[in-house]
Amino acid sequence: MKRRDFIKNSSLASGVFLVPNFLKAFESQNDFIKNNKKLIIIQLSGGNDGLNTLVQYNNDLYYKNRAAIAHQKANLLTVNDELGFHESLKGFKNLFDDGLVSVMNDVGYPNPSRSHFRATDIWQTASSSKDYLKTGWVGRYLEKVSKTSLGAIEVDDTLSLLMKGESINGIATKDPKLFYKTTQDPYFGQVLDNYTDTHLSDHNLGYLYKTVIDAKSSAKYIFNKTKVYESKAEYPGNTFGKQLKTISEFINSGLETQLYYASLGGFDTHANQLNAQKRLLEVFSTGIHAFITDLKNTGALKDTMVLVFSEFGRRLNENNAKGTDHGAANLVFLIGDKLKSKGIYNQPANLVDLDDNGDIKYKVDFRDIYASLLQEWLDTDPSKILNGNFKTLGLV
Repeated sequence: MKRRDFIKNSSLASGVFLVPNFLKAFESQNDFIKNNKKLIIIQLSGGNDGLNTLVQYNNDLYYKNRAAIAHQKANLLTVNDELGFHESLKGFKNLFDDGLVSVMNDVGYPNPSRSHFRATDIWQTASSSKDYLKTGWVGRYLEKVSKTSLGAIEVDDTLSLLMKGESINGIATKDPKLFYKTTQDPYFGQVLDNYTDTHLSDHNLGYLYKTVIDAKSSAKYIFNKTKVYESKAEYPGNTFGKQLKTISEFINSGLETQLYYASLGGFDTHANQLNAQKRLLEVFSTGIHAFITDLKNTGALKDTMVLVFSEFGRRLNENNAKGTDHGAANLVFLIGDKLKSKGIYNQPANLVDLDDNGDIKYKVDFRDIYASLLQEWLDTDPSKILNGNFKTLGLV
């Protein structure tokens, strides 16, 4: 039987076979966990407009370049005499006021890419703009530290580059019950019944048998571990809210997974940006407020840090379609109760000193943020994961 035929006939074709290296860890006590710290990674996919997320409402250049899409102070959630959050970020602003948010301005890297796919790859692999890596930085964490696929879960049906290593990948699942049920497909039994040791000599068949066995083991572990806990918190009924609720249930059920990834798409606002961004930021704000409140109420927030990024920002100048085009440096949010720099981490973007493309210049390398979270939060040597030496920032 060929691998493509097996995948075609199996109901796991859309998900499990993108995660080929499940291991049977966690069935016994693990020793790779150095602490109980969790890191939640959230991507605002498409390139969120940071300049209309945290608005410089006293800056004439902001209004000069954005006559159609600028926000007025009266509509903003003011932070200080210069800055205000978008009106849709009420829940997020409550977290900010409670000292649970650090806003990092001008985050990026040298020679930025303005391609969605390439920029996302750079952020997910922690590479430079000239290097093309095939493993994500979380995937490398799995191989160097976790030693198991169960160290990282992407709450989705497919696995992103972020979660892929050379020999170990993370897990993609957004429904533990469905994940487990899928591995009980009768076709699995038929495959395993026909297994013999001689099949190991066939690369494709050996790969598939191992995938089936390990997938069943991992799915059973996650299902059994999480079925005993269901969050009673009220989350938005949209996809993003459901992702965050699932992560909360994973954490509060005692799943020893350390890293989680979720995303909210739609931020590529080339046209009619005002309405689109307003809706998306409200989805983000209500979801993240429910999530952090849930973790706080269960006591899990003390061991949880959230990183929120977008693959790039938007250009200062609005375009003729009442939108903005791809830019460079952007905002990053850190959310948790162990932050050393609460509030506005650094000065907002300098709208006078732009790069040759009219974009915001980066002042904070995103890999320095990764290095800080790895060392200061996850107790891990960043150089082993990031393929280079990056400075830590004393964030937590």
